[in-house]
Amino acid sequence: MPFKSPTEFTESNYKEAIDWLFAQVPNYQHDGESAYKPGLQNITKLCAYFGNPHNSLKCIHIGGTNGKGSTSNMLASILQEAGYKIGLYNSPHLVHFTERIKVNGAQCDKAFVYDMILKLQDLPEDIQPSFFEFTTVMAFEYFKRQQVDYAVIEVGLGGRLDATNIISPLVTAITNVQLDHQNILGNTIEEISYEKAGIIKSSIPIISGDDNLVVKSIIKEKASEIDASFLDATQIDANYSSDLEGLYQNKNKKVVIGIIHELQKIGLNISENNIKDGFLNVHKNTGFIGRWFIFSKEPLTICDTGHNQAGLENVFQQLNSYNQKKHIVLGFVNDKKIDDVTKILPENASYYFVKPSISRGRHPEEYQNLLEEAKISYKIFETVQEGYLAAKQEATDDEIIFIGGSNFVVGEFLEKNLETKE
Repeated sequence: MPFKSPTEFTESNYKEAIDWLFAQVPNYQHDGESAYKPGLQNITKLCAYFGNPHNSLKCIHIGGTNGKGSTSNMLASILQEAGYKIGLYNSPHLVHFTERIKVNGAQCDKAFVYDMILKLQDLPEDIQPSFFEFTTVMAFEYFKRQQVDYAVIEVGLGGRLDATNIISPLVTAITNVQLDHQNILGNTIEEISYEKAGIIKSSIPIISGDDNLVVKSIIKEKASEIDASFLDATQIDANYSSDLEGLYQNKNKKVVIGIIHELQKIGLNISENNIKDGFLNVHKNTGFIGRWFIFSKEPLTICDTGHNQAGLENVFQQLNSYNQKKHIVLGFVNDKKIDDVTKILPENASYYFVKPSISRGRHPEEYQNLLEEAKISYKIFETVQEGYLAAKQEATDDEIIFIGGSNFVVGEFLEKNLETKE
């Protein structure tokens, strides 16, 4: 059913429209595999309905299992430092829907989002978009209207059949390939690599950031088949400081520099100072948060959206570099293999397991047997906020609180606490 007052933009009408969007359109982030619509037929029809706005954009396409959000934000920051007007499309959002679509760090206009949702209600019956397909065309349309110089587009899920793969980019990059979303992308690194490599386009440079020889060979072979130049970013020197402080960012920086090199070849004026300043000012330039994000310092409170085994291994490795006792708040969604996570949990820690407040959120009681087997000190909470407040109460100022395990855990934590932070 359409929402009320469909023609007038107000804050209350906007909220009602967003609620309607989440309720009416299949959303993978909340509903899981049932909402995933692979293939480009639907997005092709949808873009055509809106006049194919993507055809007017100069795009950089960034895929991969982990790091594509960080990589795209670092790249956008550098390009902004070079004086370009940059559109940035990321997913999922952590707090506000408008985080997904930004121009030079400013979130897209709510009135624009409202107007696009109105148009969604009038789509022909043969176009039934998923949530991600609709937000993708929304990004294309917004970037077109804003007349951005370049659009940095992050793949949603996979690559070959992802809605973003309708674009014809200037440069393509794959940060890495890890086991994730096996129920959709395949059960092996080889199968997932094939899906990720599906974003490679004929004669378009591809930057590869994975040092796994199997992954590298699959990407390189695909590039060779369609005459796309292949650049191995693992061989690049990218010794730059950044305000994104996760140790895992070192690999992402190499991919960014690889992309910059290719953009310089086609005439973009990007100086060494632009690169240095871009890396140092990602938060300021793009508003990017959630990756090794230091929320407060007494006690040191960190959140990170790493959520698959490879991502969590990177995060936990960095946590283990601290000697202080850790208070770790974790929550997961239904398709997460908890037994893989319990094997890599940091020692010298108290755990607070929580349920993300979405339909896919998994209640810790469902995997409590694995927690018992792990022989850790833990408590279970109904909400993210309850777990965080318990950790905050128990932690001393010289100890560490970490919040993560899922985008939704970090998003809930930030939504509850970021605006009230002193």
